[in-house]
Parts: sequence; C-alpha cells; structure tokens
Amino acid sequence: MASMDVATGTIFLSQTVFGTLGNFSLLYHYLFLYSTEHRLRPTDLILKHLMIANSLALLSKGVPQTMTAFGFQDFLNEAGCKLVFYLHRIGRGMSMGSICLLSVFQAIMISPRDSTQAELKLKAPKHTGSFVFLCWILAMLANISFPVNVTGKWSDANITMKKDLGYCSGVGNNKLMLSVLAAMLSFPDVLCLGLMIWASGSMVSILHRHKQRVRYIHGNKLSARCSPESTATQRILVLVSIFVSFYTLSSTFQLCIALINNPSWLLVNISAFINGCFPTVSPYVLINHGSSLSKLCFVWPRNKIS
Repeated sequence: MASMDVATGTIFLSQTVFGTLGNFSLLYHYLFLYSTEHRLRPTDLILKHLMIANSLALLSKGVPQTMTAFGFQDFLNEAGCKLVFYLHRIGRGMSMGSICLLSVFQAIMISPRDSTQAELKLKAPKHTGSFVFLCWILAMLANISFPVNVTGKWSDANITMKKDLGYCSGVGNNKLMLSVLAAMLSFPDVLCLGLMIWASGSMVSILHRHKQRVRYIHGNKLSARCSPESTATQRILVLVSIFVSFYTLSSTFQLCIALINNPSWLLVNISAFINGCFPTVSPYVLINHGSSLSKLCFVWPRNKIS
C-alpha cells in the first residue's frame, strides 16, 4: 500500500471520527435535555436533526472513502453504491435544510412586534416539527433520481460514459439528461441558499437597529461586545458563512468532476474531503460558542425589539 493511500485513509478516518464524535455529543446533549425537561425548544429540535443529518452525511461518505484508501476493493455492489450515495445526498440536503430553517426561524423570532411577521412569531414555534419533517421528505424526494447515475465499480452493464469515483462509478449515457438532472438537483440548494442569505441579512439589520436604539437610550453603558444581540449575530453569521463557504467549494469541485470525463484520484478525494468539512466543523462551532442557541432565540422577543 502506497504511503499516499495511507495518508489519505488517515485523513478521512480522522475527519469521520472527529466529526461523528462532535455530532453525537451534541445529539446526546439534546436527547438529555428532552429526557430531563420532557420537551425541546424549536431551535433545539432543529439542531438535533442537523446533528443527525451531519452524521448521516459523514458516515455514508467517510467510511467508504476510508476503506478505499486503505486498500479494500469491491466491498460495495451496485445496490450498495446506490444506497450509500443516496444516503449521503439525503444527509447533505437535510443539513442544508436545517441551517436554512434555523436561520429563517431566528429571523422571524427577532422581527419587530409590529412587523408583518408578528403573526408568524406566534405560529412558528408550534409548527417547527412539521417543517423539520417536511425537510426530510423533500431531501428524500429531491435526490431520488440521483442513484440512477451511480453503479458498482466493476459493473458490466452497457454504459457509454463511466467515471471512477473511488469505491463506485458515476454513469451516464446522455449528457443532456445529466445536465437536466444537475439542474434539478441544484434548484433546492439555490433556493435554500437564497433564504439563508435573506434571513441572515434581515437578522443583521434588525439587531443593528436594535443596538443603535439601545445605545441611544442608555448611552455607552452597554457593551456591544457582551450584548446578547452581538453574540447572536456572530453565531448566526459564523454558522451560515461556514456552510456557504464549504458549499461553494464543494459545488465547484463537483462541477469539475461532472465536466471531466476521467477525473483524477486527487480531485475526487479533495471533493470528498470538502463535502465532509461542514458536518465535521459545525458541531464544534456550536460547542465553542458556549450555551445553546435556543436561549437567545427565546430571550430576544422579550427584549421588545421594535
């Protein structure tokens, strides 16, 4: 086994173990809260499902990549390849949906009481579970056609185009159909990114106006560094910014793989590594910022932001 393969396997193994440990730790935290308080705040519920989606995306991509790098061959047949890629797409889609839902929910909850979103502030917490369930359904349906273009690496089916993706192969007999499929798969992602950017911009604008009003009323007695509004803004922007950054990088590499007939081993592995970066980093971002996001989400409305 080449030293480069060992190094690659070690990197994927470390990423998978490190990320899964972080996600399971936060998931245990939310399950513990539910078992002791017998309920979860809406933001806790969203974050719990984000951790599940992250774990699904990490394990379905990281484990096969690690096994391939360490020299295991033919451990997935055609059905296994389709299932693994489908599970990864579901985890990735649900991860995006959870971040989108979290940012939109927070934007609604900190909106002024006299705004057009005042009624939504009352209804949003009651329907969070339904929206989370809807995100799972949409992630499954949006990617249901994806396994059609994946097969076992040594499948002898009559295929015109075949790309080596490591432990599986990407297939396609019609470039036009592949382009249509790529557009269909990209539409939900673009929609979620647009909602995230809108929600983040709205929150920054609302919190900035609130901070200016508080400073006007109280003078310089309040520290912007220690205010809950400033802390909340940083948390939201950091999480969304990290997601958008890694998503942009991941999409760029995936586009290169799609356009190149025979993508290199290095390109495929870099793309797989970047795919696992957000699910690995995000739980530690939340842990590093201390207390749960949910505490602020339900304190802000009582601050009478208007």
